[in-house]
Amino acid sequence: MASKKTAFGTDTSAAPVTIHFLFNQHGDLERSVLRPGNVHSADGWEGVLKPVVARYQRTGKTVAFRGDAAFAQPSMYEYLESLGIEYAIRLPANQVLQARIADLLTRPVGRPPHYVLRFYRSFRYGAKSWSRPRRVIAKVEWHPGELFPRVGFIITNLTIMSKNVVAFYNKRGTAEQWIKEGKGAIKWTRLSCRTFNANAVRLQLHALAYDLGNFLRTLATPEAIASWSLTSLREKLIKIGARVVSHGRYVTFQMAEVAIPRARFAEILNRISALRSPPLTAP
Repeated sequence: MASKKTAFGTDTSAAPVTIHFLFNQHGDLERSVLRPGNVHSADGWEGVLKPVVARYQRTGKTVAFRGDAAFAQPSMYEYLESLGIEYAIRLPANQVLQARIADLLTRPVGRPPHYVLRFYRSFRYGAKSWSRPRRVIAKVEWHPGELFPRVGFIITNLTIMSKNVVAFYNKRGTAEQWIKEGKGAIKWTRLSCRTFNANAVRLQLHALAYDLGNFLRTLATPEAIASWSLTSLREKLIKIGARVVSHGRYVTFQMAEVAIPRARFAEILNRISALRSPPLTAP
């Protein structure tokens, strides 16, 4: 789950807004919501997350959650723990957390190596607003040529090794790539309407276009072009010129084979056709 701030309107004085994006591990956009920019970034997270969790639980599937630092708040921890959902959420740094890893923030003795030094530490931490202490993972990275380490904290209820918790959380970074794809291919942060409600509707139309494109990429794209971005699919497969030739009994679409050869285009159509539900038979 990620939160991004942008602005809407037709002038530079337009009020900022926050967009909540919730993706699954396949890049499908489960839910997106436009929020006013003058409230906390995680405001309204219940309306975004809870319907999706309920839908997955009705199917009997196991749910795990990754979230950025905007969603590091006790109400979310309590909700996820009450349902037995494993989570890893970025935790903003503070002086108490820094003090727990003070020894790791001192530059290692000796000549700096030409590779990244990584250190992990797991400990229990409880803020005053929490009902109980929880597990926190600290990761400290010393990069060649840098004077100060890169430090990150993750709050989690996972019981696996610290390194594996960080690896699980880092996969959330692919959500940033999907958001970037949406910006490039769908322009979903270009919310230029004059009212909040109009922009909220526009965002949902963008979200629908994104999911249709991602379904095409994951379900109907041949292996040869499986690595194409949504922008490439749009420019080379969807937004291409064609000539329509109408005959008495059929209609022919004539398209250039510069980007998509005829055989590959036919393979895509066959894959799409195979996704259709079988026809219902009379009882």
